[in-house]
Amino acid sequence: MSELDREVRPKHFIQQIIEQDLQDQKHTSIRTRFPPEPNGYLHIGHAKSICLNFGLAATYHGECHLRFDDTNPEKEDQSFVSSIQEDVQWLGFQWDGSVRYASNYFEQLHQYAVDLIEKGLAYVCFLNAEETRAYRGSLTETGRSSPYRDTAVADNLALFEQMRQGQFSEGHCVLRAKIDMASPFMCMRDPVLYRIRFAEHHQTKDTWCIYPMYDFTHCISDAIEQITHSLCSLEFQDNRRLYDWILQNISVPATPHQYEFSRLNLEYTLMSKRKLSELVDNQWVDGWDDPRMPTIAGLRRRGYTPAAVRDFCQRIGVTKQENCVQMNVLEACIRDDLNVNSPRAMAVLDPVKVVIENFTGEPESLSAPCHPDTPAMGQRSLPFAKTLWIDRADFKEEANKKYKRLVLGKEVRLRNAYVIQATRVDKDAEGHITCIYAQYDPATLGCAPTDGRKVKGVIHWVSAEHAQPAEFRVYDRLFKVSQPDANTLAESLNPDSLIVKQGYAEPSLVNAAVGKAYQFEREGYFCLDKQGNSDQLIFNRTVALRESWTD
Repeated sequence: MSELDREVRPKHFIQQIIEQDLQDQKHTSIRTRFPPEPNGYLHIGHAKSICLNFGLAATYHGECHLRFDDTNPEKEDQSFVSSIQEDVQWLGFQWDGSVRYASNYFEQLHQYAVDLIEKGLAYVCFLNAEETRAYRGSLTETGRSSPYRDTAVADNLALFEQMRQGQFSEGHCVLRAKIDMASPFMCMRDPVLYRIRFAEHHQTKDTWCIYPMYDFTHCISDAIEQITHSLCSLEFQDNRRLYDWILQNISVPATPHQYEFSRLNLEYTLMSKRKLSELVDNQWVDGWDDPRMPTIAGLRRRGYTPAAVRDFCQRIGVTKQENCVQMNVLEACIRDDLNVNSPRAMAVLDPVKVVIENFTGEPESLSAPCHPDTPAMGQRSLPFAKTLWIDRADFKEEANKKYKRLVLGKEVRLRNAYVIQATRVDKDAEGHITCIYAQYDPATLGCAPTDGRKVKGVIHWVSAEHAQPAEFRVYDRLFKVSQPDANTLAESLNPDSLIVKQGYAEPSLVNAAVGKAYQFEREGYFCLDKQGNSDQLIFNRTVALRESWTD
């Protein structure tokens, strides 16, 4: 088993295939690959594929390649290449050998295209895009042959060379496979293999002006790398026919087999890089790593851990059945992880002042555990002084018995400190409470009142003198509907997906590390954002303490 996942689980269908292949000696070892297109940031759907491909290679002592299928220079960028590598390593995986690129094989791919032309299986077509769609037909109407379909081999070779030399403009012509215009599968109706693009490529620069299509490139790259099990999502199921047709009609060092599994669909978000790019381009979010985005970078910035994401991918499993996973499954994974591994701290997000009138002298230094169930995490120091901040929601002038917080004339315990009783308040001209006055019982540190008084409520606090001013970004689900309509994104956005609050954090958090998660007691799990610094602490809420969302 992989060191990343030692829990015994039932074997999914791809594991069963691999084990049968090894038993039958169809393969002596396995080789998988993760082949993203570098045209955006990876999202949690890609995390499922990463965990599957790298996890299988680790489980069966094989190899897993990281290969960029970089065939579209207009949409791709080196920044995406770098972010993808970072995401894979952050999840806890390392590819075998060097990073690979489909562009490494452009010369070989070109030669395979020439081979197909020489066999009479590919031709240069001058139909424009609109004409090509009309000739292709529909699901209920067979296609018609292009008038260029029967061009002589020698002429096609010359025309393809002219394409390579840049003698035609973009869109003027393409190279198409000659398969079957009457096929019930649209992908087999003479698909495009090469098109002209006068765009600089992030790897090959301006060496090429013709670029192979993804479907042509992908299967040949798998074969060149001798991938044994080519794993992809179900939307490529029909394309397996084209995958196999290409490999059957050229001479390659191996003939990998494609297997499909269900892609990850997650409630309250989208799993389309094109639509996620639209969110970024319209500035509905603050970039690809906005903590509301389902990108791996966004999850990382929000405070999700690699262990929680891997656990999520394990829980949802690998099947051929399409479904939409509930968001609370993902949130449960991060809660389970952070509950055990995150230290505790106190922060007040909506502060109101409390003055303890009978407290005199210098501030005290109290001690509190960093984690109530893990003594090894140690203790932290909590300054206690005359003036404190508490959360505004933790005080009422009058309340019924169900309210277990601070009420005028009643007592409550300050977490890891003393019992206090509210006595009076100050208000501003609008009637808002500006200050609460209280008395504290100095005999109640770490123990109940000696006269038998029962104090049931506990609230969090920070010393006003010592607290660190902080900004708290309370993130929620990006969309207000569980399955947002990709055509009406603006209308589906949740207006409360980000609420910014100005408050105070206990002084120990001035040394918090970026991305380090804390449980702010009674508030949720938070982590320090990369935009923060020692002068301006910014904390992102990773997840609430418990599931509270309703449609």
